[in-house]
Amino acid sequence: MSTSRVDTALKHQYYVSDDERWAAVVARASDADGYFYYSVRTTGIYCRPSCPSRSALRKNVAFYATPQEAESAGFRPCKRCHSDKITTNDPHSTLVTRACRIIEKSDVQPSLEDLAVEVGLSKYHFHRVFKKATGVTPKAYADACRDRKVRDGLTSKQSVTDVIYAAGFNSSGRFYANATESLGMKPKKLRAGGTGENIRFAIAECSLGSVLVGATERGVCAILLGDSADSLITTFQDQFPMAELIGGDATFDGWVADVLAVVEATGSAPDLPLDIRGTAFQQRVWQALRKIPIGETASYADIAKQIGAPKSFRAVAQACGANQLAIVIPCHRVVRSDGAMSGYRWGVERKRALIEREKHIGKTNVQGV
Repeated sequence: MSTSRVDTALKHQYYVSDDERWAAVVARASDADGYFYYSVRTTGIYCRPSCPSRSALRKNVAFYATPQEAESAGFRPCKRCHSDKITTNDPHSTLVTRACRIIEKSDVQPSLEDLAVEVGLSKYHFHRVFKKATGVTPKAYADACRDRKVRDGLTSKQSVTDVIYAAGFNSSGRFYANATESLGMKPKKLRAGGTGENIRFAIAECSLGSVLVGATERGVCAILLGDSADSLITTFQDQFPMAELIGGDATFDGWVADVLAVVEATGSAPDLPLDIRGTAFQQRVWQALRKIPIGETASYADIAKQIGAPKSFRAVAQACGANQLAIVIPCHRVVRSDGAMSGYRWGVERKRALIEREKHIGKTNVQGV
């Protein structure tokens, strides 16, 4: 393997945890550009890691795999580092940029064949270089653009139906089939600014520190771990800024009890209803994580192969970092290919404790068979 290919392979192992990403942002590391983007809640802007802008506070920063994810979350590109522009040494970068502009300006989602013809590449080759440059497939990029058009349109005076067709959907049925997942809530609630969505929450103490449980009418939407109740509440409010946070009821209290049982026993809760919000790729990753047996671990590469995307292990790591349901979606069971402990959004020490605890539980289960 050539030196350049070795360097590339090693880079794919970097920036898989929020701690690594934050360190790159603090250092304004230019070699991290293209691997992730970060947003600043107080400014509403997202940047490249190397952006020369004034340093932000860590508590106001979130990380995204692509510019499209950051924009879908409501952030604008930075005018200093031009975070929405593709910059890469790949000779096809200009062609990929051109394809992105075509997708963004198209009223109807262009086909892969049409895009390939426009940039003068074969369909297979174009798909490969586009994903390498942007981190997502042309279809995923187009879907994100379409969702963003819907979000923007729902803030206008147009009818929901007009917004749907203007965004490029050829039928309202196709839009509503995945509307809640793609928008995070029903279109009417989004049009009202997200108000009207009631989310119950409670905070308890457990062996891992503080735990916050949040739930919508559909089920548990957040299980967050931390060192203090105040920090968890702040994080939770940032994730659901327009929702009305309310106290629990008998049903919710039962869910909280089930969550605590899972946390302390590190098992599973098959009857616990979940409101899992994420992209289609994230959903595939999270589903695969739930299949990892107690007491066992898997690498990011293992999960990537399992979901049929063997080269997307970096995106798998980012999906693990975006998981909002600690332990129930067991992202702590994912380690590096060499078995080393990798990052964990709720702290590496918690991850290590969970893995050690589950090894004991796994041995106990085997002995009991």
